[in-house]
Amino acid sequence: MNVETSLSRRTFLKASAVLGGGLVVAFTVPGARRFAMAQEPAGGFTPNAFLRIGTDDSVTVLLAHSEMGQGIWTTLPMLIAEELDADWSKIKVEHAPAAPVYASPVFGMQGTGGSTTTFSEFDRYRNAGATARALLVQAAAAKFGVAASECRTENGEVIAGDQRARYGELADAASQLTAPANVALKEKKDWKVIGQSPKRLDSLEKITGRAIFGMDVQFDGLMTALVARAPVFGATVTSFNDSVAKAIPGVRQVVQVPSGVAVVADHFWAAKLGRDALEIQWDLGPNAGLDSDALREEFRRLAGTEGMPAATAGDAATALSGATGKKVEAEYLLPYLAHTPMEPLNCTVKISDDQCEIWTGTQFQTLEQMSAAAITGLKPEQVTIHTTFLGGGFGRRATAESDFVSEAVHVAKAAGVPVKTVWTREDDIRGGYYRSAFLHKAAVALGDDGLPTAWHQVLVGQSLATGTPMEAMMVHNGIDHTSVEGVSDSPYLKAVKDHRVDLHSPQTGIKVLWWRSVGHSHTGFVMESLVDELASAAGQDPVEYRRKLLKDDPRHLGVLNLAAEKANWGQPLPEGRARGIAVHASFGSFCAQVAEVSIENGAPRVHRVVVAVDCGMAVNPGNVAAQMESCVAFGLSAALHSRLSFKDGRVVESNYHDFRVLRLNEMPVVEVHILDSGEKMGGIGETGVPPVAPAVANAVFALTGQRLRELPLQLAAG
Repeated sequence: MNVETSLSRRTFLKASAVLGGGLVVAFTVPGARRFAMAQEPAGGFTPNAFLRIGTDDSVTVLLAHSEMGQGIWTTLPMLIAEELDADWSKIKVEHAPAAPVYASPVFGMQGTGGSTTTFSEFDRYRNAGATARALLVQAAAAKFGVAASECRTENGEVIAGDQRARYGELADAASQLTAPANVALKEKKDWKVIGQSPKRLDSLEKITGRAIFGMDVQFDGLMTALVARAPVFGATVTSFNDSVAKAIPGVRQVVQVPSGVAVVADHFWAAKLGRDALEIQWDLGPNAGLDSDALREEFRRLAGTEGMPAATAGDAATALSGATGKKVEAEYLLPYLAHTPMEPLNCTVKISDDQCEIWTGTQFQTLEQMSAAAITGLKPEQVTIHTTFLGGGFGRRATAESDFVSEAVHVAKAAGVPVKTVWTREDDIRGGYYRSAFLHKAAVALGDDGLPTAWHQVLVGQSLATGTPMEAMMVHNGIDHTSVEGVSDSPYLKAVKDHRVDLHSPQTGIKVLWWRSVGHSHTGFVMESLVDELASAAGQDPVEYRRKLLKDDPRHLGVLNLAAEKANWGQPLPEGRARGIAVHASFGSFCAQVAEVSIENGAPRVHRVVVAVDCGMAVNPGNVAAQMESCVAFGLSAALHSRLSFKDGRVVESNYHDFRVLRLNEMPVVEVHILDSGEKMGGIGETGVPPVAPAVANAVFALTGQRLRELPLQLAAG
């Protein structure tokens, strides 16, 4: 008898939860684990596409968006629970299927990104809850023999006098009623759920190992595949020898697909060994000479030439040439970056004559459905997307080309069997779709008061939309707004009579993509570092200088002042430490951060980050704080460690040992302060990333006098 002795951490956690901890002796039965969609209980009430109420009193909320750690598995149900007056302990959540009814109000298709979920769904999900409540009240009124106006709702019950009925008791009757065309929503003063911080609804499943991520999908007959992809972007297969690969135990097939050569096997390790054994001849194509140093010099050359105008006022060139006061000139460099979500990419596909089923963690359900339909020759409605939990996304699971899902569909189609296509960490880091490198060249003239009088800034970096299906929508007059956001619309430029922002968008052969905070990931660093340079040149305190520049921007000022106050700006620190500050607006929200930094072993060490954030209204303050902590960790990875480089057309880095991210022992204390401005709600999942790096860089300058203009931050030797 063969016994499977491998015990995954996830299986161990599940066993621990069941047995109550203590001494755990566990084993697994091969093939015992299954992926199953949650089933609707018999009977019940489905008033709309966003929730259903079971006769067991359960309230199941269908998530039109993808949960990838950002907390919407809890926040969106809060909106429904508020208007429904639901019993929070009865709330369940499922990812919705791919369907037009779940299209994002922002994107016009089903998708998750751009920090849009909560504010875009604020009314739709509340209306869903209020509609269900109205129908339940109507059913209860008929049951009680009273007018609906005599009924009230509370904690999953309808109450009229001494009569009570649980929602589950009313579900069948309510399902027979016609939903009202319009419902009244609660006033803010009556909210009991919105504005609170309940425990996350996905925490227990995740810490006990019961949560299903794409990598966990398993069913009888499912094969695993790894794809040997081009070593150079744009390279193509000319021939391959698979004889050694096919001889490896467990390898079942080797098939060629548009992205390379796939080895299909019984399990991951056989597929990995089989792929390693392939002998492939490649036509490396025009990108075989890609080189980071050469790219940097080309970007630098372009920065010295006139680009496409992204923002103009007055005559910046004449004003700069005629300026008689101080002038600040600076060049800033940021590298290509991979997304490196904790769960590498993966996608399971099962194709039959009239259906294609896909299990994956995706941010773009609609595009994946359309792409799979095109590959299989099916109609989109014949493609079922089972969205699992995402082990991080940061934009990588949202490509216009549906790259990793399309590839998995091609593999399953070629193999003729259900296949889970898995990417290794090395595949992920070397697989393209990066945040583009950017070079900024800036020249700013200062007046007698130290404030800018002329400003010229040139940005050089790849457009993430050009050459994709998004180009017509996102690129206008040669300008991809995501390349210049945070500069062309910066509040610092509004008061400068003569300014110009130019953009160059070179095509390098490297595939680029949105990365957490998109263009703000580079413009935030540059603008807040540059303004700090201006303050230094003017001989003024960095906070006071910003206050002058932002005097007409109350929301910027609000978070700037709050962060400075909570960080004790201006008060002495222990010897060897200094503070730096940055403030930036993105995705409709405003964030200021103060970083407290020292130098250890010749590198910056961040001890404390004070965050002030204004997202208009915090539906779930606890989740806002968690997202700010997440943003700080993510931003510090880019500020201190991460960089992709190219040599002879190939990506040099391969895993976390050389594409470093923040380690646990490097995580600073993070203090989050939420400013409730009462203004329009903005996003929260990305807005905390842009201020991190400049706050640290500005602290390093305050401490050492070195102005660091390139990421990751590295001090000069000595």
